[in-house]
Amino acid sequence: MRLTVFWQRMADHFGKGYADTFARDHVMSELGGRTVHEALDAGWEAKDVWRVVCTTMDVPDERR
Repeated sequence: MRLTVFWQRMADHFGKGYADTFARDHVMSELGGRTVHEALDAGWEAKDVWRVVCTTMDVPDERR
């Protein structure tokens, strides 16, 4: 998954204004105690981060 696709999915689910705030502030144990930004910066693949976000935040199947 390209980062542009990842960020578009984040914006589609959380709203354009909140997606980045969520990605900067919400720490998830499934990402090793990291935020989305920290996980991506640490080398996590965007598709794997998206899967964690989907599971953690109950993203509907049609948006996954």
